[in-house]
Amino acid sequence: MRTPTERPSNLQASRAAIFGVFGINGFLLAMWVVQIPAIKTRTDIAHSTLGSLLLLLAVGAIAGMQLSGPLSDRFGSRVMVALSGTLLSVAAIGPGLASTAWQLGLALMIFGFGNGALDVAMNSQAVLVERQYHRPIMSAFHGMFSIGGVAGSLVGAVTIKAGWSPATTLAAASVLGVVVIAVCTPRLLPPSAHPRPEHRARRPRGRYSPRVLALGAVAFALMLAEGVANDWTTLQVKEHLDVSESVAALAFGAFSLTMTVGRFTADRVSSALGPVAVVRYGTLIAAAGMTLVVVSPWLATTLLGWALFGLGLSGCVPQIFTSAGNLDSGSAGANMSRVVGMGYIGFLAGPATIGWLTHLVPLTVAMVVPLACVLVASRFAGIVGRPSTHPVTVG
Repeated sequence: MRTPTERPSNLQASRAAIFGVFGINGFLLAMWVVQIPAIKTRTDIAHSTLGSLLLLLAVGAIAGMQLSGPLSDRFGSRVMVALSGTLLSVAAIGPGLASTAWQLGLALMIFGFGNGALDVAMNSQAVLVERQYHRPIMSAFHGMFSIGGVAGSLVGAVTIKAGWSPATTLAAASVLGVVVIAVCTPRLLPPSAHPRPEHRARRPRGRYSPRVLALGAVAFALMLAEGVANDWTTLQVKEHLDVSESVAALAFGAFSLTMTVGRFTADRVSSALGPVAVVRYGTLIAAAGMTLVVVSPWLATTLLGWALFGLGLSGCVPQIFTSAGNLDSGSAGANMSRVVGMGYIGFLAGPATIGWLTHLVPLTVAMVVPLACVLVASRFAGIVGRPSTHPVTVG
């Protein structure tokens, strides 16, 4: 007879596999982020144009999310992880090949579509694994995403220093992504682990409860701030401090590193202090870090600011996703997809907003937008208080 701490080997394998999927997702996104300055130079576009093109990435992602959700319900999240993960990996090379604005826009739309579809599919799979573990592990999955981001930023910085072109670097990342998805997919939980059709039939369709809307609004604010950091960190440091591209890439590395550390400890902190404290005090730490970024004239203190911003944000979004998944055991998947969707609209629209603001103010001044977002999220942190749940029993 198995003790509560023992796990079936197939469940452990599924957990390891979804770790790999989150990791490669973060890696591919980071490889694109650190190449932004070089790709911007190659395509000869302005900040405002780049902001508009990043909006196309958001449009593609939203479309991918809308398609991935219903298909995951019908065929299982494992199938959708395989399809969307492969698409994202192949599409990663697109921005590196673009030489004009319209080519970059098309490449980013396809890349965004794959990323959005994978986001819904891998989070749905993560919920299934977490339910069968009887304890919070969602932050750890997002921690693996951050590890992928750290690895991607470091590899990107090294390849930039070595003189690799964006096309060569992103092509290598594309091959790695396809391999990782192919290895991980067979170990994910099968469609039989999803809620049974009769349970799905009782779920309200097309309805957003007030609590789901509130969680989605906080997720929107937090992920808008995170999205700005993902796409504008390198350029902000490069332009504000007039440093090289390889040095500027260290800022995104600092942000990603502290996100990683924070996410691997957030589950324990949440157990000790509660999810509300994680969000409330985490956002205040993030606000302090962004204030430092805006006012600092030195590289060391700017890197510290980005590190604090990452640390503060690290545990917040996983708490929101967990809260959404625990609202109603009969419609956890639907609630999760809605909150994730609202959050990622912010994640992908935030960078475009910053691009537009550079018409009016310098890039560093525009960083008051993510600063305001984290302060608003701190004010409404109480929404993530977990209702009671009924865990699924593993046989």
